[in-house]
Formats: sequence, structure tokens, C-alpha cells
Amino acid sequence: MSSSAGKRIKLAIIGVGLIGGSLGLCLKRALGDGIYITGLCRTERSMQHAVKCGAVDYASADLAEVVGDADIVFLSPPVLQIVPMVQRLLPYLSPHTILTDAGSTKGYVWQHLREILPETVYYIAGHPMTGKEKSGVDAADPDLFRGKAYVIIEDTGAPREVYRKLLDLLRYTEANFVPMEIAQHDRCAAVISHVPHVAAAALVTLLNRSGDDLESCIKLIGGGFKDTTRIASSNADMWADICMTNGGEIARNLRQLQEILGEVIEACESHDRQYIHDYFTASKMRRDSLLENAAKEKIDPN
Repeated sequence: MSSSAGKRIKLAIIGVGLIGGSLGLCLKRALGDGIYITGLCRTERSMQHAVKCGAVDYASADLAEVVGDADIVFLSPPVLQIVPMVQRLLPYLSPHTILTDAGSTKGYVWQHLREILPETVYYIAGHPMTGKEKSGVDAADPDLFRGKAYVIIEDTGAPREVYRKLLDLLRYTEANFVPMEIAQHDRCAAVISHVPHVAAAALVTLLNRSGDDLESCIKLIGGGFKDTTRIASSNADMWADICMTNGGEIARNLRQLQEILGEVIEACESHDRQYIHDYFTASKMRRDSLLENAAKEKIDPN
């Protein structure tokens, strides 16, 4: 997918922050003049920085200027803003425009988009499973997606050739594309992403509630606490939206986590060393096997 194969691609990025900015940097590095990227930004400073750092060729707060004649529109605002944003940009889209997104939840977005999208606009839901605890285009990185899972949803009705067109572009991210159905994505994302973020924030909340020991606890903080709670520094607006749009799955898995912690509490109070030993052993074996498999995939991706 390059300028030698025809007209250059026009990509519009809605929300040139960490994810949108990283995509722009990656694709400009790979395709150069073969792609023209426009970006929707809220402030003059963010517009200037998005252009200066090379994430976009042109930035504006005017939707018509950004999405007009776009081949692909990449939506990267917080989840609850995706549907209202699509409603605003629909009048300016050309026929056969491809909409894709980076939203962390899929069911909520598709439930609402399917009611408003015309047949001539194709939506392919996506979720790059990557990020940093810092947000904004200042944190953008052209290698952010490399080697990371990138979910592509297959049940939103887009033709196969539309999927191929989008993936031909996204492959320059060097992500590992994982096809999934919407419901499965939201279930799995709750387990491996959403609940861990809630748990990390809970650990920080536990520290905050340590009463008279707070200052002493803070003095003892080392790598273990910092590593375990790193993701608690993530954007609060984004995570509030995620909890509102995947609340059922998050609550279900939090209750299961609550049961697990209840079993550990009971074992601690009853001095059941064997249960505690088995608990830590099983967790260690599972995590070690995940790291071992990940290392093998890096060595031999085939």
C-alpha cells in the first residue's frame, strides 16, 4: 500500500494523543509521502506539536477539514466520546470510508454505531493492546505497537476487501493481529486489562487508607509496589469510560477476584500454609510459562 500503487492514502486521526500520535509517527516513517495524515486536535498547542513532531501533516479543530476525502478514519478519543464523534463527522465522510478505532471496549460502541452508520461507511472495530501510563502526543512512540497484540473485530459486517485494505495499512505497525468477536474481546479485556487497572488503583487506595502508618509505608516503597501499581498512573477519564462501557464483565471478574482474595484471607486466618503455598506456586507456574512462551515467540515468530 504505497504511492506507487496509486493515489496516496489519506488517513484522518481523531484524537492525536498517545495512540493516535504513535500511529501517525509509525505510518509516516514507513510510507513518507505515500500517506497524508490529518489530525483533529482540541488546542492550538496540540495542533502545533502534532505537526512539529511528525505525527500528522496537517492538524485542525475543524472536522470537515480533517475527515473530508479521508480513506480511513482512526478514532482515538475516550470510549464514551466515540459515538458522539462519529455522529458529528458522518456528514463529511466520503462513500466507502473506513472507520476504525482504538477503543478499549467494543460492545457498547458497536451497539450504538450500528444504528447510525450508513451502508456506504464501513466500521471495523480495533483495539491495539498497548499504551503507557503517560498520555498525550508528547508520549507518542512510532514503535508503540511493535510486537503487541492488536485486536481486529470480525463481526461488524465489513466486506473482506475492506478488512484487507485496513490491514494492509496497519501492518506497518508490526503489531500481532488477533481476530476476535466483540463479546469475546470484552470478556478477555476485562480479565487481562480492565480488572488489573482497577486492582492497581485499589492497592494505591489501600496505601492511602493506611492511617497513621501512611508516611512510614511511603518510606518503604520499592520496586515491587511501583511495578505492581504502575498502571494506576493511567488517564482517569479513559478508565472511567471503560468501566462505564464494560461494567458487566468488569464487575463479574471483580467478584471472582473477590472470591479468590476471600479464600486467601481464610487461609491466612486459619494458618493453612499448604493452601497459601499452592496458591503462590500455581500463579508462579502460570506466569513463568507465559513469559517463556513470549520469549519463544520473539525468537521464532513462525
